[in-house]
Order: sequence, then C-alpha cells, then structure tokens
Amino acid sequence: MKAPLKFKMRKRRKVPLIDFIEPVKLGEKVSILFQSDEHFDNVHTRQDKIREHLQEAVDGGWPVCKLGDQMCLMGGIGDRRSNKFDLRPEHKRGDYIDAVVNDYAEFCTFAAPNIALIADGNHEISVRERLETNVTERVGERLRQAGSSLHVGGIGGWLLVRLRFTKTASIVVPIFYHHGHGGGGMGRGTGHANKRALYLPDAQVVISGHVHEEWVQTICRDRVNPKTGRTFLDETTHVVTGPYKQEYRPEESGYHCKNGRPPKPLGGTWIDLTPQNDFDGETRRDSATKKLPRTIVTVNVRRAK
Repeated sequence: MKAPLKFKMRKRRKVPLIDFIEPVKLGEKVSILFQSDEHFDNVHTRQDKIREHLQEAVDGGWPVCKLGDQMCLMGGIGDRRSNKFDLRPEHKRGDYIDAVVNDYAEFCTFAAPNIALIADGNHEISVRERLETNVTERVGERLRQAGSSLHVGGIGGWLLVRLRFTKTASIVVPIFYHHGHGGGGMGRGTGHANKRALYLPDAQVVISGHVHEEWVQTICRDRVNPKTGRTFLDETTHVVTGPYKQEYRPEESGYHCKNGRPPKPLGGTWIDLTPQNDFDGETRRDSATKKLPRTIVTVNVRRAK
C-alpha cells in the first residue's frame, strides 16, 4: 500500500536537501534507498528487483536516490561497445535511445514522487558526449511531470538529509554521492575509502556504485572541538552499492566470466539514519551549565535484496 511521503525536497544554495517532515524520536529510524547500475535495457538486468525495491520505498514513503547507469544505452549505431545480443527485443529498433529513455521513465513513474535524486553514470555521460542528448535530464523531466520533485545531479555531489526532533530542533546529515570509478579488486575499495576520508572530511556517509561490487567500511576519526577543547570520536561510513545486472553467466562465456570474475550480489542499498544520545562524545551545556548528552545520528547499512 502506498504510504504518504515522509519527506520534502528542498535546497540549501545548490545542494539538494531531503527534509523529513515529521519529528523523529530518539531511536526511531528514517530510511533512504540508493540504487545504482540498473542497466535497465540490458537483457540480463533484474527489472523485477528494481521494481520490487522501488515498491518497498513507495510502501514506506521513503526517498530514493539513483546514482547513475540507470540505462546501458550501448546498443546504438556506431557505439564500439555495442552488443546486440544484450538488447531486449523491444529495444531492437532505429530509435533505440529514445525508446529506452521513454521505457525507463515509464517504468519508474509509479514511484516518481519518491525519487529524490537521479544522477549521471558513465553510460549516460557517454551518450551525452557522442549524441549530444542529456538522457538523465530527460528522464528527470518525465518523472517531474509524474509528480517528482527530484534533483538531477552530475556524476557526484552533496546530498543533505535533515531529521527534525521538534519544530525548531533538527540535525543535518551530510552525504557525498558519486557514481564511482575504476574497477573492483582484492582490496574491495579500501584505498578509495581512505582517500575519500581525507578530502571529504564533512561527509558522514560516502556512497557510490559503478564497480558492481558491494561493501561497507567504517572509518573512525579522532576529533576536537576548537571552541571547547573537548575531544571526541566520530565515524564516516563508506558504501559501495551493488548492480542489478546479472553478469555471472559461465554458460555464455561472457566478458565477466572470461576474466575469471566471481558472482556479484545484486540489488541496491538501504541507509537507515537513527538519532541517539551520545554520552561518551562531545557534550553541550544548558543554561544551568548542566552537562547534556550530544545528539548524534547513527548510520546502518542494509542490502536491498
């Protein structure tokens, strides 16, 4: 059953803000679904999984963020990556790009009000460079017509999430998203996570896709409040979310298996944000100088499967 939306889309300057409308209690979570590498028009994509996870967001009234490669778009004339065997039958036509864009937008229409962000992936960027058409913006416009207030993003950027405790008290969680780059490997992204922790010190969550892997890494940081001199620990959660395209097909001797790569988990990622009191961290004082716990937001990552 479709639930009322629990959020509104706003902006702080140019940064999109997911604003949860109703105050949340300590220990009460809010959730955001992240989807990446759907490759909608690929014959091996699990469209049923994409729809199932979108339906979960609709049923809960939760926002959805799409992080690129929503569509493969590799079957066009002149595309050196083109493989007609990977095309769905309905897309084997002269207006291939237009057909995929229209079909994907129509596919997502039932969840349009829940979609908060749709961003570029390397596939969308490739089409823009070769054919001079912005397929991400085109899908975004169709979803706006169906009731979405979404933000169309580039390959990466900031996303703010506000949780309210009362009408006047709130906390904002900074998330940095990026479609991703490079390939997977034995290190499972450890190097990327450590590097991002250096140049994204304000992010509480960093999330990407692209490599068709799935992992979570938490990096703890030793912090100091320069105004009070108090020290405390906090965390940044680094996430790579999985794809929706099944690439492990040994019987077909495809690229994935030819290069000895293992099966990959399919599906998106739910990020749960829960406000809690932190008695061991930085404290604040009320007007009577009584020590009070610091309110923080904890991050829990779970697979949409």
